[in-house]
Amino acid sequence: MAGKQCGSAAIMLKAEADTLPSLEGPRPIADESVQPQEICAPTERISMSSRMDYVSVVVHVVFILSGVSALIYQLVWQRSLMMIYGTNVESVAMVVAAFMLGLGLGSVAGGAVSKFQRMPLVLLFSGAELLIGLYGIFSLRLFHWLGGYTLQATTLETGLLAFGLVFLPTLLMGATLPLLVGWRVNTTGHVGRSVSGLYFVNTLGASLGAFAGVFGFLHNSGLSGSIKVAALLNIVAAGSILAVWAMQRRQS
Repeated sequence: MAGKQCGSAAIMLKAEADTLPSLEGPRPIADESVQPQEICAPTERISMSSRMDYVSVVVHVVFILSGVSALIYQLVWQRSLMMIYGTNVESVAMVVAAFMLGLGLGSVAGGAVSKFQRMPLVLLFSGAELLIGLYGIFSLRLFHWLGGYTLQATTLETGLLAFGLVFLPTLLMGATLPLLVGWRVNTTGHVGRSVSGLYFVNTLGASLGAFAGVFGFLHNSGLSGSIKVAALLNIVAAGSILAVWAMQRRQS
């Protein structure tokens, strides 16, 4: 719209200039190859740049929130398993192993999906964040059910079930990074900047989540309240990315 208005104004100014009498005799014929819209090109580029900066800020803030929620989940689920099975090395190792394996395999799966050009990466990222949040809301109930169900189970059965309950959501967490990176690369064309920037803010969010989870949420809100905070962050992240995607579609 701004481009059309600017182009119209340039045409009007040119028409007015052509009607004015010349004091120096006949003027040379104007170069018709110069289009009026070219006058507005710097303004359009500035507007495009400001929109890209806005989208970049939103995306990076969203991924900070995603990192915060992931570490809150890890702390809460680890404490929950300790309450059920006792404070031992096995429960800690189970949660850490499930997290690391889930993040790794999820990253591989998300990277494979992001290679398909026609895949709706934004929708997949938002869907993964929503599923993580929904799982988080019901996760403590699942863990307590697991504690009652495995009273008569063997150690191997208990370990595998606990591992599976933590592994499934972390698989989705691991897929979020390559999905979001793939979308940013497709929209900006900068591979290195997209990967390094998103990885940095996600790691920053994880460190903030570890600090805030221990000294803030767990201390003041307990396990249930902390889980609700993490789930809310997932929902906010999904909604924000969808809003940015919808805005870009309207403008394109």
